Amino acid sequence: MSVKLKKGQRISLSKESGGLKNVMVGLGWDEAQSGGGFLSIFKSVQNIDCDASAVLLCDDKLVNNDDVVYYGNLNHMSGCVIHQGDNLTGEGEGDDEQICVSLERLPERYNKIVVIVNIYEAKKRSQHFGMINNAFIRIVDTDAGKELCKYNLTDDYSDVTGVIFGEIYRHGGEWKFGAIGEGVRDDGLGDIIKRFR
Repeated sequence: MSVKLKKGQRISLSKESGGLKNVMVGLGWDEAQSGGGFLSIFKSVQNIDCDASAVLLCDDKLVNNDDVVYYGNLNHMSGCVIHQGDNLTGEGEGDDEQICVSLERLPERYNKIVVIVNIYEAKKRSQHFGMINNAFIRIVDTDAGKELCKYNLTDDYSDVTGVIFGEIYRHGGEWKFGAIGEGVRDDGLGDIIKRFR
């Protein structure tokens, strides 16, 4: 049974699924519905385009821009982290974007994978995470077809342009996941990843 996490909680993925080799990171969200009325005519006509990214860290630091896997770099050079493609609207049930990770093949130099979701051109379009509902991250053991954990965002993220959702990391010979849920106001992914330099 999947473990439901709250902000700040951590879980051992290895203990949840013995012999864990491959995981899928699923991320989902819905655009909040407009309340209608007079002000709704001023609502942005552009859909909110959320983008999921995975940042691979060496000793908790980003050392190479090629270690950022996102819609512009779908396959990590190691072949161990693969983004399944960009969803421009967030419409539909289930995961909106997925990132697959081969934990057993990931080079030892990487100790952590940070998962981020940011709104494309958020400041230019005057969009923020307060306009997003039902945002979540979940980790699935793809070999067993089993969801290991899920973290639903519950805080108020108004005026936030991106969220550091969580991190998969090595610790004491195990793979663990931490639910972070840290909102940021950076102008795009390029600014967010500077936090990990």
